[in-house]
Amino acid sequence: MSVSTFVLVPGAWHSSSCWQRVVPLLQAQGHRVVTMDLLGTGSDHTPLSQIELVTWVNQVVDLIKEQETPVILVGHSRGGIIISEVAQRVPENIKLLIYLAAFLIPSGETVSSTVPKGKNEDFFVYHPDGTLTLKTDKMVPVLYNTTSSEWIERIPSMLSPEPLSVFSKPLQLTDDRFGRVPRAYIECTQDNTIPLTTQRLMRDKLPCKYVVSISTDHSPFFSAPSELATCLLDLAAKD
Repeated sequence: MSVSTFVLVPGAWHSSSCWQRVVPLLQAQGHRVVTMDLLGTGSDHTPLSQIELVTWVNQVVDLIKEQETPVILVGHSRGGIIISEVAQRVPENIKLLIYLAAFLIPSGETVSSTVPKGKNEDFFVYHPDGTLTLKTDKMVPVLYNTTSSEWIERIPSMLSPEPLSVFSKPLQLTDDRFGRVPRAYIECTQDNTIPLTTQRLMRDKLPCKYVVSISTDHSPFFSAPSELATCLLDLAAKD
């Protein structure tokens, strides 16, 4: 069995702690796993006013360059736009891109332009400092609708505000760089954040080499870690 290096990029509001149930399962199969708190999230206290999409892209690029071999780069949700931009920068350092219920957006488009108008607007709180949080009563039905109550109780302490600016930043991707890295998509069929129809519409614009379906909410790292780990391992074995 060949050993892969997985680099796991969290989505909006989440830190590296979201992967805590998945990392041991990948490591148990002999793989290397690298996670990080994106700047301004989790244990990192960089002011969110200083964060732009390129800030996070630079952070992940630097991390990937430290690895000995090309990596399997996984992005959840908003993390999809990060891994796309990273692939544009260092395609030679990436073996496979895996989008986990993630934004897979063509060049020139944004997260804001991809989400149907008005969709999920009543889920959010917009703050004067340019950050975005989820309404407390919307967290479970939007993000964790198939997650056990035991884990739901732990989750709020793991979440951070999100800089709103990243959602309106157009991606700059080219076929000869981003386009040369193989892509896989793990769709979550009970997702109330990025509905299955939206996940599939995004893939219509940017088809993926591999597609896997799992019957979970938007957060399978909490709701179905074993199933998610199996998907990641199976995809790693294909390339």
